[in-house]
Amino acid sequence: MSGLDRLTRGPQAPKHLGFFRWREVGGDVLLTNAVGDWVFVAKDEHAAILAGTLEPGGPLYERLRQAHFLHDPAEVERLVERTRARKRFLEHGPNLHILVVTLRCNQTCVYCHASRADMDAVHTDMSKETASRAVDLILQSTSPSVTIEFQGGEPLVAFDVVRHVVEVAREKNRAIGKELEFTMVSNLSMMDEEKLRFLVENRVQLCTSIDGPAPIHDKQRKLVVARDEVSACGGSFETTARWIARINAEYEKIGLDPVLYHVEALLTTTREALAHPIEIVDTYVGLGCRAIFLRPVDPFGFAARTGATVEYERDAYLAFYRRALGHILELNRRGVQVLERFAAIFLTKILAGVDPNFLDIRSPCGAGIGQIAYDHDGSIFTCDEGRMVGAMGSNFFRIGEVGTSSYRSLVRHPTVRALAMASNLDAQPDCVTCAYNPYCGVCPVHSYQTQGSIFGRMRESSLCMVHKGIQDILFEELRRGDPSTLEAFRRWTTIRPRDYFVQPCATT
Repeated sequence: MSGLDRLTRGPQAPKHLGFFRWREVGGDVLLTNAVGDWVFVAKDEHAAILAGTLEPGGPLYERLRQAHFLHDPAEVERLVERTRARKRFLEHGPNLHILVVTLRCNQTCVYCHASRADMDAVHTDMSKETASRAVDLILQSTSPSVTIEFQGGEPLVAFDVVRHVVEVAREKNRAIGKELEFTMVSNLSMMDEEKLRFLVENRVQLCTSIDGPAPIHDKQRKLVVARDEVSACGGSFETTARWIARINAEYEKIGLDPVLYHVEALLTTTREALAHPIEIVDTYVGLGCRAIFLRPVDPFGFAARTGATVEYERDAYLAFYRRALGHILELNRRGVQVLERFAAIFLTKILAGVDPNFLDIRSPCGAGIGQIAYDHDGSIFTCDEGRMVGAMGSNFFRIGEVGTSSYRSLVRHPTVRALAMASNLDAQPDCVTCAYNPYCGVCPVHSYQTQGSIFGRMRESSLCMVHKGIQDILFEELRRGDPSTLEAFRRWTTIRPRDYFVQPCATT
């Protein structure tokens, strides 16, 4: 709810107060302003503010003044600069470029968002010619930093294409001078020592998926192998865990700080996972992971057909998230350094006043202006989620084709413009009055898939429910003010650059 219209009814309010929004959290009222400052007030104090009876110079007046809720001409320039800093990502072009080098995959996941293909579907491999042309487009980005992310399917299936892209991009970038990075999202089951050596030597970041302890993970992510191969290679969890340890050991061997340099892992929270928040967190910690991303299942790919098995009400997810976060905070009190990624993203905005540029949770979102996805056949989409919708039969988010589209035509595409408008929270009817407006973001592709329109109805959106619910939990903790929790939260907002992964091929 917004304080704009009702404040003008009080005789004193317009004289002192600027625009703000509010939300009841934990028995008090949370106030937020346009630049992301926030303060808790009691309900009677909130009523006094709305009634226009705020006493100048009083304790509440001073609290609001210190939190920049009062008109102060001397503060205007500083607040403008803070707003500009929060939106600095708009000054650059797409920095994340996703290459789907194949749809083939040797795992069958019950929720597969990527709409995998069987291992014999070689026609779903990206050709080296298409890959080279994609690199040409990527290096035209107006962003000074560019990340090429290899996805699938399973990208290790098409490792020759991965190798080709790394070599071509590094060579071409010598004359361009981008800050270039490579990332691979892999289940790791097709890793071998030769591939690992190439990936480590060429500074390719590695990210994998762990869905919890072995029984849950193996039930949801099955390896496609012959029966006599199972005992030799182990189950899905065992194989992935073995390679996580091997890769982390290799990082330490070459002298990298294990706090900063380690395999990242992602969780997809299915119905099966909801009853096991503690075991899931402990599994991640046991694997040496320093972060866990408690993502709900998305409505893309095979998940749209297996909803009866994997889906759930989002209030059940939020109960799961609350228990998992509580356990993570308890581990931090014991000296175990592990964070929850959703919390870190929101807290960086709430406490540090910085947008970490997580493309799915920003305003506007990154579709076409922060990321672009290149499918195996050369089709170009606004984002990876748009590419997933394309695999489901709709080319609504397709904006071009490698070899025929120019970089300018991609970023100026009408669909890109429409998505920027649809994800601008200050133009969304429900978001413009939400107290979490300064910290949040919407995904128009999610709205399209679940509600049939990129201009979704947030009060009916499962994604909105997740974002609001998580921020409610975080602000409850901030209101409670436990010193160890606040110390952990502040530590989670620290953005630590991992310079080793920046390619040493830029011009000097």
